[in-house]
Amino acid sequence: MNLGKWILSTLLFLILAAGMLCAQMPVGPNRPATVPSDYVITPFGYFHPSCVREIKETETLLADGRIRFANGTEEANVPFCNYPRYRASGEMVVEGVRPPYISWDWIEAGQVYTHSTTYGRLKTFWTVPATPTTNDGQTLFFFPGFEDLDNVQLIIQPVLGWNDGQNAGPWNIASWNCCPSGTANYSTPVTVNVGDQIQGIIKSTCKAGNPSCSTWNITTKDMTTGKRTILKNTPSEGQTFNWAQSGVLEVYSIYQCSDFPPDGSITYSKVALFDYNFKKIKNPGWSPMYWVQQGQTTPWCNYSVTTTPTTATLEYQ
Repeated sequence: MNLGKWILSTLLFLILAAGMLCAQMPVGPNRPATVPSDYVITPFGYFHPSCVREIKETETLLADGRIRFANGTEEANVPFCNYPRYRASGEMVVEGVRPPYISWDWIEAGQVYTHSTTYGRLKTFWTVPATPTTNDGQTLFFFPGFEDLDNVQLIIQPVLGWNDGQNAGPWNIASWNCCPSGTANYSTPVTVNVGDQIQGIIKSTCKAGNPSCSTWNITTKDMTTGKRTILKNTPSEGQTFNWAQSGVLEVYSIYQCSDFPPDGSITYSKVALFDYNFKKIKNPGWSPMYWVQQGQTTPWCNYSVTTTPTTATLEYQ
């Protein structure tokens, strides 16, 4: 290769690499002082950009963290995140492949957990809220999810995000799995619009009767436009999902209540939870859960959660 071609190929590589590294929202000036400036925001805390990977719909994330491509070939090496991660508070997370344990960056949720069964499927709908009237560099995430209450190692979730730096519009959807082999994996983001109805589905790929399926499909769909984004056959890393969230509000860098959508609340509707036999649970027992407290959380935006067997309404104004 002559010098000119080498320079051109190197420049193209750097441009592509820069595009990949900018796929998530850079931490910006509002980050905690302990978080490095080149980190990015995810629904699981602050990550080094090399540890956040997009999985296309034609690709499969294998149990060891490698990707199987559309042509059937597989990555030669098992990826591993060699950088520390940080909670939203700025505290470093260093223990093996455990993801950041979400604390105050989760504001509120409708949730249920049990030791009498595990879950095989969750489906819910919610509407893209209005755009916040102020922009302080905040990031918002809305999602349902599954976790293993007894041994929280990862979370699988269909996510609606705002101002999260994805290669899509300011409101966008993607399906996530954090954190096989220490990486945060997401499906190709899709731009959505205010007022669009979003459907999120988490489903075991196993036949009925398997309480601990090894792979799952996560689908996030814009029912208004028909566009969807799927994370297929994503590994559970041995987790058995007995903790379900019908809807969660997660935030970064909220400085005033107008940093939230002016709607003042979001409702997850037609919530349907199924056990590992794919039998619908008529009354799962959804209950409010909070990571904030009046008098200690600033700003205080009248956070409250109301649940029914099929809905969860999260208020934030």
